[in-house]
Amino acid sequence: MEADSSANGRLGDPRYLPIGEHGLIGDLRTVALVGTNGTIDWYCCPRFDAPSVFASLLDAERGGSFELAADVPYTTKQFYFPDTNVLITRFFADDGVGEIQDFMPVEGDTSEADRHRLIRRVTCVRGTLPFRALVAPRFDYARQEHTVREEGGQLIFESPSLTLELVSSVPVEHDGRDARSRFTLREGELAVFALDRLTSGIESRGCPLEEAERLFTATVGFWRKWLSASRYRGRWREIVHRSALTLKLLTYAPTGGIVAAPTTSLPERIGGPRNWDYRYVWVRDAAFCVYALLRLGFTEEAEAFMGFLDEHVRLDRPGPGGPLQIMYGIDGRSDLPEEELPHLEGYRCSRPVRIGNAAVGQLQLDIYGALIDSIYLYNKWGTPISSRRWEELSTLVDWVCEHWDQPDEGVWETRGGRRNFTYSRLMCWVAIERAMRVAIQRGLPADMPRWRESRDAIYRDIMRHGWSERLQGFVQHFDDEVLDAAVLMMPLAKFVSPTDPKWLSTLDALGDALVSDSLVYRYDPELSPDGLEGQEGTFSICSFWYVEALARAGRVEEARLAFEKMLTYANHLGLYAEQIGHTGEQLGNFPQAFTHLALISAAFNLDHALG
Repeated sequence: MEADSSANGRLGDPRYLPIGEHGLIGDLRTVALVGTNGTIDWYCCPRFDAPSVFASLLDAERGGSFELAADVPYTTKQFYFPDTNVLITRFFADDGVGEIQDFMPVEGDTSEADRHRLIRRVTCVRGTLPFRALVAPRFDYARQEHTVREEGGQLIFESPSLTLELVSSVPVEHDGRDARSRFTLREGELAVFALDRLTSGIESRGCPLEEAERLFTATVGFWRKWLSASRYRGRWREIVHRSALTLKLLTYAPTGGIVAAPTTSLPERIGGPRNWDYRYVWVRDAAFCVYALLRLGFTEEAEAFMGFLDEHVRLDRPGPGGPLQIMYGIDGRSDLPEEELPHLEGYRCSRPVRIGNAAVGQLQLDIYGALIDSIYLYNKWGTPISSRRWEELSTLVDWVCEHWDQPDEGVWETRGGRRNFTYSRLMCWVAIERAMRVAIQRGLPADMPRWRESRDAIYRDIMRHGWSERLQGFVQHFDDEVLDAAVLMMPLAKFVSPTDPKWLSTLDALGDALVSDSLVYRYDPELSPDGLEGQEGTFSICSFWYVEALARAGRVEEARLAFEKMLTYANHLGLYAEQIGHTGEQLGNFPQAFTHLALISAAFNLDHALG
């Protein structure tokens, strides 16, 4: 595939940091993106899908930000406090070295929804260093005006929908809209900024240096205790654990939902229209996350997600897409209307900026396989599923047996019409096959003759219509000759042997057509129109699927090289966006759960193959 070069002129827009030049902090309710320049340019309060407070990532002029940096020329390095989600941004200047310690306190009951705080500790570790701060919130995606007033030594930012309190240990001035501060720290000195949500039932709180220290220690302890449950002891411990910590940050503790990514409208192509809101619970993505976390030994997250399904997903009221929607709000809501925000220019002029997601109404049959496979693994590695959950699962399988042969929009949520996607059929097979395994293992009641008949019919259908003699490979949709990296899941899902001749020739065909130096494109939109304009980058989950498929096929050294190459495309913190652009830049929403869970799976299987 040819790389798209139309955006070259905008890649260097100095108003925007590259997407990958960010770190992530969070408190299991929401997150903030902190640039390597010390600026928070994405932050929604009080939860992932709330309207933004800082969104300069989507509009450098109007979006709002929290700037904090050395007030002299500097260079920076950014890293995580070891085994935590506490982010350190270090400034190196001629007269000193300083750092910002950014975190959202996590302690005690993580299911409490209203408690929310963002803390920025500034310290000078060598010499003397001047700093500057600018707090410029723009509430509701910069659609609501706000006022600033001083009360009890603190600043109160008040908008119609949200009130925030800024606490600072150094003097801060305001002009009725924004707050500014300039201060100098000598070696060993500290300053603290804390941004708190104020609402009924939550009183104003100060944040003296001692309190910030206590919260820092508690938050470090929380993350390290959580990570200590990991069972991974393989070759890539650091990057696997960073992926696990990232997946944990994408969980919404009050309900157990897991968002696909914490951002909206970061472009899959600079200047193009492929900009989507990912701050919701995709059944597919969340189910795969459960699989990855279970592999590492984290069973509580699987239990929490099962609780999300129990509480919020009604299987007895099938909609146009069947018993399951493809996605839900983090609170379980089913209505996610898509809206464009024309007043925001988008990241590096990539319009439109969207909130909500119209794909919620699509039919995507593969989600049933992803979900039931995660339940199968939860039953195997976690807690045996209950009788009520088995009844629900049986209802899903019966529905799949009835509807598996329908055309759908497919795993990539194309907007070019429904097709008979091979991957959708594959995952319908997975749904039935995994349910049969659970029934046999547990001796549970099931309509086995019907399930077996449907499972085998799907298998034959894929072999007959999903295979191209000319391409010598499995294809994107039936009776066509377009390749799709989604079929890399075939051996991973145990549909076909990883050394089956048909599969090995498919692997070669994919390598020739969709792989570029170990990076994998989803498909070629020129050969398979998806209803949108323009090309896109390589899709990182597919690159890790490719690694795993190579390893399972016995091409272990090739798999290891592809994996190590993929690791070089991570950002400086080990984080990945959805895609990799043609010059190696991160593209799409960031960081993306899909990519990190696939990294974990690939590392596990490659470790096993290497022995």
